[in-house]
Amino acid sequence: MANTNLLSDKVPFHRRISYALTDTGGNLLYCIIGGYLLYFYTDVFGLSVGVAGTLLLLTRLIDAVDAPIWGFIIDRTKSKHGQSRPYFLWMCIPFALFTVLTFTTPHLDGTWKVVYATATYILAGICYTGIAIPITSILPNLTRDPNERVILNSFRMVGGNVGNFAAVTFTLPLVAFFGGGNDQKGFTLTVGLFAIIAVIMFLIAFVDLKEINTEKIKAIPVKTSVKAIKGNWPWFIIVSANLLFWIALTVRTSTLVYYFQYNIGNKNLVPLINGISIIQVIGMAAIPFIVKFSSKRSTMIIGFVLAAIGQVIMSFAGTALSVIIIGWIIGCIGSGIACSMPFAMLSDTVDYGEWKTGIRASGFLTAIGSAFCIKAGAGIGGFIPTQVMAAFGYVPNAAQTHASLFGIQFSFIWLPTIIFALGIIPMLFYRKYEKNELQIRNDLTAKKAS
Repeated sequence: MANTNLLSDKVPFHRRISYALTDTGGNLLYCIIGGYLLYFYTDVFGLSVGVAGTLLLLTRLIDAVDAPIWGFIIDRTKSKHGQSRPYFLWMCIPFALFTVLTFTTPHLDGTWKVVYATATYILAGICYTGIAIPITSILPNLTRDPNERVILNSFRMVGGNVGNFAAVTFTLPLVAFFGGGNDQKGFTLTVGLFAIIAVIMFLIAFVDLKEINTEKIKAIPVKTSVKAIKGNWPWFIIVSANLLFWIALTVRTSTLVYYFQYNIGNKNLVPLINGISIIQVIGMAAIPFIVKFSSKRSTMIIGFVLAAIGQVIMSFAGTALSVIIIGWIIGCIGSGIACSMPFAMLSDTVDYGEWKTGIRASGFLTAIGSAFCIKAGAGIGGFIPTQVMAAFGYVPNAAQTHASLFGIQFSFIWLPTIIFALGIIPMLFYRKYEKNELQIRNDLTAKKAS
C-alpha cells in the first residue's frame, strides 16, 4: 500500500528544481557543441567545411549507436541509489572532461588533427548519452501521474533552456574575454568554466532526486528490452517526429553564426540573437496549460507550425534586424514547445509498451526516443548544411561569393522550414493512441494491485 501511495504523490517543488538542474547542466555543455562546434572546427581549429561536415555526420551517427546500449545498461541497473539517478554521479565528470577536450586545440597537423577531433568528440558524445538518457528515463520513476510528468518535464525544459541560453549567449563573449584575441585559448577556458558549473548541478540533482518503486524493477535482458517496441506505434511516431525536430534545430543553430557573419555582416549580433532564444521558456512554461485545453498531439503540432512560421518571417527580413528578431522569437517559442513535448510523451510510450507487451523498458525506449534522436539529428543536421554550403562555394574566413551567400541563407532559412514542416506528418497519426492513455493507466494500476 505504501508504494501505491507514493506513486500518486506529487513531486515536491525542490525536486522539480533539482530535475530542472539536470537539463541545465547537460545543455550548458552540449548546446555549445550543437551551436558552435561546426564553427569551431572550420574557423578556429582549421578544418575545411567539407571535412568538418563529414566528421560531424560520421562521428554523431557512430556515437548515436551507443544510445540503445546505454538504454540496455540502465534497464539492467539496480543500485542503492536507484536505476537512473546514480548516473548523474558517475558520468558528470567524464562528460565535463571530454567536452572540454573537444574544444581544446593541441598542436597537430593533417590527419592527426582529424583523429584528435574525432576521438574527443565521440568520447564526449558517449559520456553525454550516459547522462542524458537517465534524465529522461528517470521521469517514469519519479511519478506515474501523467499530469505531474508534464509539469516535471516543463520544469526540466525550462531548466534546459536556461542552460542553452547561457551556452549560446555567453560563449562567444567569454571566448573573446578569456582568449584576448586567441580563440583557441578562449574556447578551452570558456568550456572549462561551464564544465565546472555543470558538474555542480548534476551533483545537486543526484543528492536531491528520489526514484520511487524501484525496488520492484527487475533487471531486463537485452532481448526483452527490444521486445518492448513490438507494436508500440506511439513510440515510433514520437521517435520519428523528434528526430526530424533535432535535424531541423541543428541546421538552424549550426548555421546561425555563418548567416550573421557573412549575410548580415555582423557576427557580434550572434550573442544577442542567441540570448533572445530564452523566449523559448514561454512556450515551455505554457505547455501544461495548452495540453489542458487541447491535447499533447495538437500541442506538438503547434510547436512545429510556429517554428516554421518564424523561419519564413526571417526570409522576408533581409538585413532588417527588427523583422529578424520577430521571426526568431516566434520560431523559438515554437521550437521550445516542439522540443519539450517528446520527452513527456516518451513516458506514455513506456506505459504503452508495458501494457502491450508486459515489458517496462524505460531505459531502452527513452534512450532511442531522446538521446538517439538528439545525436542522430545533430549528425544529420550538422552534415546537410555543410554539403549545401560547400556546393555553393563557401570558404572559411574569406569574402563570400553571391552563390556562397545564397547557400548560407538557404541553409539557415529554408532547410529548417522544410524539415519542421515534415515533423508535423507523423504527429497526425498520434490521436487514437493518446485517447487510450487513461484506459492504459487504469489497466496497469489494476494489474499492479493484483
